[in-house]
Amino acid sequence: MLKEGKKAPDFTALDQNGSKVKLSSFKGKKNVVLYFYPKDMTPGCTTEACDFRDHFPRFKNTEILGVSVDPVERHQKFIDKHDLPFTLLSDPDKKLVEKYGVWQEKKLYGKTFMGIVRSTFIVDKKGVLRKIYPKVKVKGHVEEVLEFLKELKD
Repeated sequence: MLKEGKKAPDFTALDQNGSKVKLSSFKGKKNVVLYFYPKDMTPGCTTEACDFRDHFPRFKNTEILGVSVDPVERHQKFIDKHDLPFTLLSDPDKKLVEKYGVWQEKKLYGKTFMGIVRSTFIVDKKGVLRKIYPKVKVKGHVEEVLEFLKELKD
């Protein structure tokens, strides 16, 4: 179980271009908003991604990384379709979603299945988990994240 105030688990994952992205590469440089979402091109995930896009200029000195288990190619299509200005990471082997504890049992229409529980983690420049938003509701979430980032002192 991850806790606020503890070091964020490091990882390396492929972005939409197939390039490796390592969380620790932002240490000492930028805060990171690491948000996990269930699936590219679905209504809630599109709304969340577009909210981050629409508020993108307000994320000063902050890297936004979206994560799902979708393949790299699907991420690129999602970015192209919605003009997303931030990085999407692919986690097909589910190592990252399991490391962050967001791969959980879910229920929908009476069926039980495993999937990503929409969650956001804010990692400061020192690599520390400063805020964890479990079971995120899309509406108003990006504004909530921006408010918290204002409180983070460099």
